[in-house]
Amino acid sequence: MNNAASDYDTARATFQWDCPERFNFARDVIDRWAEQPDRPAMLWVDDNGNEERRTFADIRDASCRVANALTTAGIRRGDTVIVVMGRELAWWEILAGCLRMGAIASPGTTQLSARDIAYRVDASGATAIIADGPNALKAESIRGECPSLKACITTGSSVDNWLDYAQITAAASADFATADTAADEEALCYFTSGTTGYPKMAMHAHSYGLAHITTGRYWLDLTENDLHWNCSDNGWAKAAWSSFFGPWNCGSALFVHHAQSFSPTRTLELLQTYPITTFCGAPTIYRLFVQQPLDGYRFTHLRHCVGAGEPLNPEVIETWKRHTGLTIKDGYGQTETVLLCGNYPSIEARFGSMGKPAPGIDLAVIDDDGVVLAPGREGDVAVRVKPQRPLGMFLEYKGNPEKTAACFKGDWYLTGDRAMTDEDGYFWFVGRSDDVILSAGYRIGPFEVESALIEHPAVAESAVVASPDAERGEVVKAFVVLASGYDASDELVKTLQDHVKAVTAPYKYPRRIEFVDRLPKTVSGKIRRVELREREWKQ
Repeated sequence: MNNAASDYDTARATFQWDCPERFNFARDVIDRWAEQPDRPAMLWVDDNGNEERRTFADIRDASCRVANALTTAGIRRGDTVIVVMGRELAWWEILAGCLRMGAIASPGTTQLSARDIAYRVDASGATAIIADGPNALKAESIRGECPSLKACITTGSSVDNWLDYAQITAAASADFATADTAADEEALCYFTSGTTGYPKMAMHAHSYGLAHITTGRYWLDLTENDLHWNCSDNGWAKAAWSSFFGPWNCGSALFVHHAQSFSPTRTLELLQTYPITTFCGAPTIYRLFVQQPLDGYRFTHLRHCVGAGEPLNPEVIETWKRHTGLTIKDGYGQTETVLLCGNYPSIEARFGSMGKPAPGIDLAVIDDDGVVLAPGREGDVAVRVKPQRPLGMFLEYKGNPEKTAACFKGDWYLTGDRAMTDEDGYFWFVGRSDDVILSAGYRIGPFEVESALIEHPAVAESAVVASPDAERGEVVKAFVVLASGYDASDELVKTLQDHVKAVTAPYKYPRRIEFVDRLPKTVSGKIRRVELREREWKQ
């Protein structure tokens, strides 16, 4: 490791959250780096051969123009601005501009439907929406249902009655008096889906941006000399982690690839072509990578890789390491938090483990009474929030005090995940609290079964859920996407069942297997086991 986090134990022992009473990421981080006029902040490319480079000074000036343009359009400090676009350069300018003026930015994925957009505007009381061309058209179709909107701005082609982003920012001044926001003042609104009901509004304070110093420094292992690529949708909170706050806290430059869709071969080509030193991707991306002819690529600059969103299968980590020499370091956190746990460059990587607690985070596995469990015992993953609440925790689920309260028990915030620790303090993911399968008295976590399945060459992806059974209550069922060259058959079902029995404890094998063309996923690439489970129980 090439920074102050080279000794994990020392970092854990000495780390202290240092947050001023007033904090604004645009002023206190972006503007500080902008004092070095040529310091690079971003290298942006698309699939048409276009390249754009931005310094921190460029981002500072652009964010001031955004803040002035929004102010002219009637947006004020504390107003919510919905932002729906892909990896356009404007996304970074807008987010920084909202922070600078004290508006609340609420990023959304480009896959939102018109109804989704209407729900978000109504729930948040948003006064502005900024969207690319296609999403501006979606929003225009429901604009009449959103009386709170004062300004609609598009970064794409002209839409009737919408302001043109390029025009209004070009006409705006690059001087703006940054709002002197309180560290605990609302800054971001992320809509996060649960197992039931509509998405909740997870609210973050301005201090959330500062708290991602641990994400950037300790897990992403970033310095002022790095070029970091986070291959995630800008509508996902992971973009805040790894495409904005984490890297820019450390003075690192971002690599951004703007494309209409993800291509594993194109992504590998870019990793080979550009001087990208660190890379973050969802497990789905790495699973696609290892199906490519990796021996044909040389990543001469790449030195560090991380994965996040859900646990990454050990087989995938081993394959990537065999071909690249790099170990993918899993990290764990939530939309509601910053980094909670991770495999850091300075500690031994244990494939399949969530790693160890992040500096500044008191993470534990607890029982139903809030008592910390001994190693080897399964329980709820929890963050200690009393007597001191760590920086970076969400403020609340806005407008939903019941769901907010349900996340806390005594001194703890409950993540909703199940895990266990080992004797050396590593955390091992079992599953979401409602994903654990109870079969004939056995508790079976889906991840271990999925990991066993993906080790077989016939399996490209799998998802494991509980399926109702008259005798056992529940049994393990696997939904399997086959790799190229394999066909579904009863014989293959038996082969996969025998394979899982050989790889893990025999009682965990999938008694039922269904071959499918694709698995339902969230916009961030996580498999929606809940959808598969509900389908099983309805049947």
